[in-house]
Amino acid sequence: QKTSFHRCQTMDFKNGYAFFRLPREGVGGDTLFANQLSQDELDDLCTKGATLTYGQVKRPAPSRFTPAFVAYDKKVLKFDAYFMEEVAISAEEHYRIRQVGIYYYLEDDSMCIIEPKVKNSGLLQGKLMRRHRVPKNVHGDYYHWKDLNLGIDLTIYGRTYRLVNCDSFTKVFLESQGIVVNPPEELVSDPYTEQHRTPVQKRIVPTGPDPFRQFLAYDTKVLRFYAIWDDTNCAFGDHHPCIIHYFLADDTVEVREVHKRNDGRDPFPVLMRRQRLPKIFVDKNQNFPSCVLEITDHEVQEWYSPKDFAIGKTVTLLGRTFFIYDCDKFTQDFYREKYGITDFQPVDVNEKPLEKVPQVIPPYNGFGIPEDSLQNCLSLFPKPPRKDIIKMLENNLKVLRYQVALESPVPEDKNRRFILSYFLADDTISIYEPPVRNSGITGGKYLRRTKVTKPASTPENPIYYEPSDFTIGSTIEVFGHRFIITDADEYVLNYLERNAKSFPAATVQSIRDHFLPRKVVVETTSSGFPKKDLDDLIVEVQKELKLQEPFDTRQFHEAFHHCDTEGSGFLDKTKFLTLCDRFNVPTSTILLKKV
Repeated sequence: QKTSFHRCQTMDFKNGYAFFRLPREGVGGDTLFANQLSQDELDDLCTKGATLTYGQVKRPAPSRFTPAFVAYDKKVLKFDAYFMEEVAISAEEHYRIRQVGIYYYLEDDSMCIIEPKVKNSGLLQGKLMRRHRVPKNVHGDYYHWKDLNLGIDLTIYGRTYRLVNCDSFTKVFLESQGIVVNPPEELVSDPYTEQHRTPVQKRIVPTGPDPFRQFLAYDTKVLRFYAIWDDTNCAFGDHHPCIIHYFLADDTVEVREVHKRNDGRDPFPVLMRRQRLPKIFVDKNQNFPSCVLEITDHEVQEWYSPKDFAIGKTVTLLGRTFFIYDCDKFTQDFYREKYGITDFQPVDVNEKPLEKVPQVIPPYNGFGIPEDSLQNCLSLFPKPPRKDIIKMLENNLKVLRYQVALESPVPEDKNRRFILSYFLADDTISIYEPPVRNSGITGGKYLRRTKVTKPASTPENPIYYEPSDFTIGSTIEVFGHRFIITDADEYVLNYLERNAKSFPAATVQSIRDHFLPRKVVVETTSSGFPKKDLDDLIVEVQKELKLQEPFDTRQFHEAFHHCDTEGSGFLDKTKFLTLCDRFNVPTSTILLKKV
């Protein structure tokens, strides 16, 4: 009948300090006795013994507190179970039995269900239910390990699982907690799986060829032949290397073309797609169309088979002729086991190199130098012949000049004189004819600067004139014209003497002998007679010649050279006076004797 349950105030402040005081009355205003002991004081009186002699008894240390997630860490209860699943769309089975494992984690009272995966089962297996606390009923209760035992049905999310067995740890744990574990039951197997595990009676193999059996026996097995497609009968045809694949699984043939780098063909590897190739056709009616879209078995009498391919054979595939010259090792082993063929010697199909036709150089046509004309025969776009740059730099502006006379049966050409220039930079020769007034011959450039070959040389091996070939009195043949060297420049003598080791001794000595009389004259003139008196004498003679009628000095000079047969530049006094009398030199005899 009590209606008041309030408690009196026991905590208060005094002088700014919090303190605790004993209650003055009990709960609800009940009266408290003055000497009444509290429950803690009564407990102390029960546990304390005599303290007069031995002192107060020591309490034992309290046991260490261990949380559940630490005590049950990695401790899992494992139950073997199965459930029945209805199959509504199969004629062979109406239900199936699926075996699962139920795992209960003691650390947090969570559960998960895992079904072992079976290969090629067609089912989504593995973890059927993720790990979490599983609700037990609609009241918010969860499954506990006390609810688990063998031989019971466990309903989780509308699916009933039958627990049939557990592991040893689970059994020991349940028994240690005072739970009587039921005896294990036998795990039920799936009837559909057991039916398919029984050996199936082999069916009788039909007498004819079975395509399915052929596919299973020869799948991924291909015969490979190396062949050459001869397409030379067509315009711009060639020999094409190809690979013939024969697929044993379905008797189809594929032809692939082997491309090489820079072969000039489009990179399409498949020449013939994979297909069955007919070998012999059935005789067609006359009214049957000649062009059909597809070829059926009724129109073909025989298809190509492995026995139609061999090394050294020629096969015609869709109008193209292929010559088989080799095969791979698997193909050799297949033919050795199936047909007993042992000869697999490959055929050499390498083209023999063509005989190199020697290049015939046409004869020199006379235009330009032979080296320049030869470039038209060696390349489509001729290039100028290479020059010796070092030689050109060393001998730049170095020219050897000779006086030559034309050797000709024509009387008018006997008195013609030419200047032959030899350019040391590139071994070229130019000929110039000094113009002579009233001679009837136009002087000027007789031969432009070019190389001149010797008469004995050939266009294939031209031999050009060199400075060693130019000696006094030698004959030079220039493009059918013969010239005789009669004189040379003093620079020729100086150059030959400076480079005497590079020229024959006969050439150097010939030039020396030619210039020796001139040196003697100079020495004689400068040594015996005073130069001033000689100059005065020459001036006096020239004055008298100018006062007289015009005197033909050209014929006078030619007569002097004609009398000097040895070319020494010397004439005795008698010949000199005789020539002056013959030409009627218009001067006094006294002056002539002095000269």
